[in-house]
Amino acid sequence: MAKIEVKKPTKEEIEEAKNWGIWEKEPSEFDWYYDTPESCYILEGEVTVKTEDGDEVTIKAGDLVHFPQGLKCVWNVKKKIRKHFTFK
Repeated sequence: MAKIEVKKPTKEEIEEAKNWGIWEKEPSEFDWYYDTPESCYILEGEVTVKTEDGDEVTIKAGDLVHFPQGLKCVWNVKKKIRKHFTFK
């Protein structure tokens, strides 16, 4: 299974992300399945994502994240999350 990729974005990647949609979520916990790959740039907040194979990734403001197609996980939003996102 492909892994969640987290990195610090380049200036160009941040500019590209500004064209993507915006999604927000209050602190909560929920299951999620990626039927298509998603890339997102975290604007604010903090979330821990736990995959079905036991990996746990903490994502914070300023991170650029790629979620692979087929990933099943649980999102635990610690601080209200706000992100730019695109499915591709």
